Order: sequence, then structure tokens, then C-alpha cells
Amino acid sequence: MPAIPLPVRNGLNPTRLRLPGDGGWPTVLEYLLARFPDDTARLLEKVSAAEVVDGEGRPVTATTAYRPHTFVFLYRDPPTEARVPFEVELLHRDENLLVVDKPHFLASTPRGRYVAESALVRLRRDLDLPELTPAHRLDRVTAGVLVFTVRPQARGAYQSLFDQRRVRKEYEAIAGYDPSITLPLTISSRIIKQRGTIQAEEVPGEPNAETRVELLEVRGERARYRLLPHTGKMHQLRVHLSSLGIPIVGDDFYPRLLDVAPDDYSNPLQLLARSLTFEDPYSGESRTFTSRRRLTGWH
Repeated sequence: MPAIPLPVRNGLNPTRLRLPGDGGWPTVLEYLLARFPDDTARLLEKVSAAEVVDGEGRPVTATTAYRPHTFVFLYRDPPTEARVPFEVELLHRDENLLVVDKPHFLASTPRGRYVAESALVRLRRDLDLPELTPAHRLDRVTAGVLVFTVRPQARGAYQSLFDQRRVRKEYEAIAGYDPSITLPLTISSRIIKQRGTIQAEEVPGEPNAETRVELLEVRGERARYRLLPHTGKMHQLRVHLSSLGIPIVGDDFYPRLLDVAPDDYSNPLQLLARSLTFEDPYSGESRTFTSRRRLTGWH
């Protein structure tokens, strides 16, 4: 992939488009107008302002010839978003890392309807850190410890810790209590998520997801659990507890998909990324970062 020739603006990266190989457009502009027919006026403004560039950073004009399989970069107008009324708390900052305590309901990175209202965009903008990049991700509805890299030079070293499963992740969850389940136990299963669906599911086959479940406390029909995932499949912890018959309190995906408004903050998922521990790739020291948040379903 080519380097991005436009800087981050308002916390957002420019959009990268790869021009199709089967197009019959004489100019780049005609392709853009055909692809985004509802944005004609804004596209013409952006081209006029030299805010659309090719892979070499050269401004695209009304006469720039269409070349298949090349790249074009431009700033898309972000959607209008209501502010998620919860704040990101800083846990640690140094020359390489920014570690935060993410609240429930705030996306980690721009995705779908949540673009400006994501932890990444907020932090880039508020701390003036345009090169900030996530080392991993948390679900929008999960709170807790989230790690970003500050410098591009440090990005690979820290991201590889997560990719190679060299980070000890500890989660806390509030879920139903079933005395017939003997704990601790380790759940291993195969979890997949089909394209176009929003729920993950367990299917037969070689396991690709593993979670250790430990019981911490019991209060009536609820219990507090420590969850230690060895893998990081999407919705893994939620799927595994649901499969035990003790779904996490506040889960509107498992075991059944519920219709909950995006701005309904009344029943947060009782899942918290409590801590992360890893050996720093630069200093070699063991580092642990711990959330200061408390799950409301237990207090």
C-alpha cells in the first residue's frame, strides 16, 4: 500500500480509494462523481481546493486522466454524530504509548455510524496526536484498558505483542450464576462471524477461541467473574458465557439480538477490560495497566 500523502485532519485519516481496473471513465473526477452521486457539489469543491490527490500527493484536477489500479486520497465529510456522553480517562502516556480507560458505548476506532465519536478520533484531536494508532481494540460496549501507540516507529513492536498473544488480558464480568457449573474452567470452541451478520456464533470444528472463566463472588442470582482470554475472536467472551447459559448482564447481542437504540445508555454491558500485562519490547520490563472503572451491576 502507498504511503498516505494527506495528513490526519480533525482526528480522521483521509479516505483511500483504489481505482477499478474495469472502469471506462476518462478522468478521475468523472469516476468520483459516478461513485458518489449524492456528493457532487462537495467533490467539485474538494477538487477545486486541491483536497483530492493521487498516490504521489499531486492534486487531482478536472482533467486528471483515469489510471486503473492507482490510488486517490480525499477527505470525506464525517456524518453528524451526537456526542457519546462519557469521557476517556488517561492511565499512562510516554513517548511510545498512550493507555486509556475507555468508557462503555464509545467505539475504539471509526466504524459505521461512529466516526468522530470514537476514542481514536477524540484522542487524536484533543491531545494533538495525529499519528496515534490503536495497538488493539475493544468492542464499543466494552469498557476498560485500551492501548495506543504514539509514534509510527513504535507501532509494529506493540501491535505484534497482541498479534502474537504475548499480552495477558484480564477481564471482569457480571453474569448469571449457575451453581451446577464447576469453576474455574477453560472453554475452547470454534467461533466465526459471517459477513453481513452482527452476531458471532459457535460452530463445529477445530477450536480457535479459548477463555478461562474464574468465579470471584456470588450475590444471589448474579456472580462476578474473572475472564482470561487466550485468543481474541470477536465477541469471544460474550459468546462463551452465553454458551454456558450465563450471559453477561446488559448484553443485547447474546443469547438473543435485542433492538436497542444507539443512544440508549441505560443498561451498559457488564464487561470490563480490567488489566493488560506485557513485556515492553523496548525496555524489557513487565508493564501492567489497570482500569479504575467499576461495573455498575455490582454496586
